[in-house]
Order: sequence, then structure tokens, then C-alpha cells
Amino acid sequence: MDTPEQPILSVTEISLSLKSCVEQVFGHIKVRGEVFGLKKAASGHTYFSLKDADSVLSAVCWRGRSLKTMNALQEGLEVICTGKLSTYPGRSNYQMIVEEAEPAGVGALLKLLQERKEKLEKEGLFDPKRKKPIPYLPNVIGVVTSPGGAVIRDIMHRLRDRFPRPVYLWPVLVQGEGAADQIAAAIQGFNAIPPTGLQTPNGLIPRPDLLIVARGGGSLEDLWCFNEENVVRSAAASDIPLISAVGHETDTTLIDYVSDLRSPTPTGAAEKAVPVRSELMIQLQSNQTRLTDALTRFADEKKLMLTGLTRALPNLSEVIETFIQRLDDRSERLEQAFSTYLNLINARFETASKLLKSYSYHSVLERGFTLISGSSGQIIDHSNDARREKRLTISFSDGLVSAIPTSDSKPLPSEKEHHYGSSPNKRKPLSSTQTQGLLFDDL
Repeated sequence: MDTPEQPILSVTEISLSLKSCVEQVFGHIKVRGEVFGLKKAASGHTYFSLKDADSVLSAVCWRGRSLKTMNALQEGLEVICTGKLSTYPGRSNYQMIVEEAEPAGVGALLKLLQERKEKLEKEGLFDPKRKKPIPYLPNVIGVVTSPGGAVIRDIMHRLRDRFPRPVYLWPVLVQGEGAADQIAAAIQGFNAIPPTGLQTPNGLIPRPDLLIVARGGGSLEDLWCFNEENVVRSAAASDIPLISAVGHETDTTLIDYVSDLRSPTPTGAAEKAVPVRSELMIQLQSNQTRLTDALTRFADEKKLMLTGLTRALPNLSEVIETFIQRLDDRSERLEQAFSTYLNLINARFETASKLLKSYSYHSVLERGFTLISGSSGQIIDHSNDARREKRLTISFSDGLVSAIPTSDSKPLPSEKEHHYGSSPNKRKPLSSTQTQGLLFDDL
């Protein structure tokens, strides 16, 4: 019996046929397994395997997949992958093309959370020294949360009760796909506002002094976006002090470890953000009263001390009168001393004047002597000098006389020739005519 001839297929044709058949049958599947042999290629694609106790399934996740999917692909983590089954003709094997991946159950999430926590802690992001002080009374508060939930209403209500402050809300998703990216972008956005504020078409948005990142309670999966690395790193890098208020008191997320202050609830975050205005006013009034009382007591004590010191002081008017009397006495004595001093000077001056007058040649002339000077005014004290002059001037006590010396003039007789009698002390007086005639001729 003849059979129809089988068609001859090429390798590519059979590979493509198998690929089409596999994809039609397994076009949408979910596979649970442990991530094994994780490797990220230079192209951005991620290659790995899913394994259980008996089998291994090759898998690939194309680049550009969600951050949640990429964070779930951790070595050794049990995950649930969603995608399709296909073949790779170049190696004649089949593989799963993963479109989404998430940890398989709470246990897997807790394991991933612990590993991520240890990783970030080794980098120093949880160091208490990095934490910044929370301002006592911020001027502006920035809030990162969902705009439609009860969280923002609770925060605003508590702020109004305690100390109203301007609040700027950055609306974000707080759960599900894309929530982590929005929360990280909000924290970075508030920090990007200049210190002078950001001018917008709706007005100036000031830079907040404090940030509150808040969300209500939920399961581990619901709060998972606050465990994502980009959120944690954005909170750690914030220059603005940040309060985390995610979940309830028993809930802890990784953002709580890097925030500057953790609050168990959003309402608690508002309470830690501002003081109570009424209590602050009471405290200020109390401080003012205490300060006033202290200043009054201080002034009274100093006044009492001053009064005691003044008792030991002498009467001021008496002290002044004594000094005035002493001043009068000194003035009188000074006046007397000054008068005596002037009289003494006058007496010395008169004595000096008389002495100077006695030393003057005029006094000598009054005693009968004369002064002879030459034509040029020089004093003539020798006869030879007189003979050489053409004209002489003779000064008497009552005037001047001019004379011309003669060539036959003789010197005066010696002192012995003037003595007569037996007594050498008795001189024969000469008349003025005789004396002058010995030296000069009449003019």
C-alpha cells in the first residue's frame, strides 16, 4: 500500500513551527519558582532560571520592565512570574519570557526586605549621625501623600488644632504600580525648590522647612513602595528634615530607618511637627511673669544694698563745703605767694639795675674821668694810638668834645712826680687845664 510522501522541512521551518505551537498553547502562564543564575546583559536584558526541587526553566526579562519586577528578581528569592512560553531556535530550547514578577508570598517579601535592609545598612544610610534635627516651629510644611485619602485630612486637622502652618501637598500614589517612583520624585521635587521659593503661574511656592511622608495602614504588599530603594535613597538624600509616618504603630518600612524622625501614625507626625500654640502662649506668659518678678527682686536687692552702702558714706554737702573751704584757703595763699614772688623779683631787678649802672662807664665819667675814642669809634687807651689819630672824641659826663692830637705831646709824668712833701700818699692836685694841656691843644 502506497503512503503519501512526507514534506521535507528545513531546520528553520521546524523551529518556527515549534515556536508557534508552544506560544499558542502557553501564551499566558504564571510560574512559581526560585530565581537562579541571575545575570544582566550589556543590552539591558536580564537572563535567569526558575527552579524547583526537580526542574529548571530558562527565563528572560526584556529591558524596560517595571521597577517592581526588576526588584523582585533577586538571586535565591521565590517569585511568581507572569508571561508566556516560547522557544529559542538558535539553541533548540524553550524559555519563559517574563513580563511581570513578584515575590511569592509574605515569606519571600520578608526575605527580600531583610536583604535590602542589610545592604542599605552597610552603606551607612541608617547611621543615626546622618539624622537632622526637626525644626521647633517650621514656617512651611510639605506633605507627600495621596490627595484623596484620610491621611491628609488628619494631618491638616491636627495642625489646625495645635499650631496652624502653611502646608503644601505633593499628591502621589501610595500603593501599587508607579507609587515608588512618584514618592521618590516628590521628595526630590521639594528639595529642588530654591531657598527663595519657586515662582509658578499660580504664585510663589516657598521651600518647606519640614517634609512629612505619610500613608495609612495596610499589608506588607500595600506598604511595599516605601521599601523600594529609590524611595529610601531619596529620603536619605533629603536636605529638608523628613518625618516618616507610614502605616500604624506595628508597621515598619525601610523609609523609617533613613527618616530624621519616625512617627507611628500620620496624626502623630503632625503632633511632632509643631508645638501646641495655646500651651506655648501659656509658657511664654509664665516665662514673662517669672522674668518680671526676677527683675523686680533684683532691682529691690540692689536698691537695698545701695541704701546700706550710702549709710557708711559721709554727708555729701559737708564734704563739698570742706573742699570749697580748702579751695578758698589755697586761693588766698596762692595770691599772697604770687604777690611776694613779684616783690622779690622787683627787688632783684632794682638791685641788678643799680649794679649794672655802677658798672657803666657813665658813672666813671661822673667821677671826673673821660673816655677817648678814635675817628672810627674805637676806644683809645694808649698815647701812641692817640698820636696816630687825626681827630679824637672826648666823652665827659655832660657831653662830647673833639680834639686834634699834636706831635709834641709828651707822656704824663710818673706817679712819683706827683708826690710832694714828706708824705708819699699826698698828691699835688692838678688843675684840669694843666692836665689837658699835656695831651691836647685847644681846638
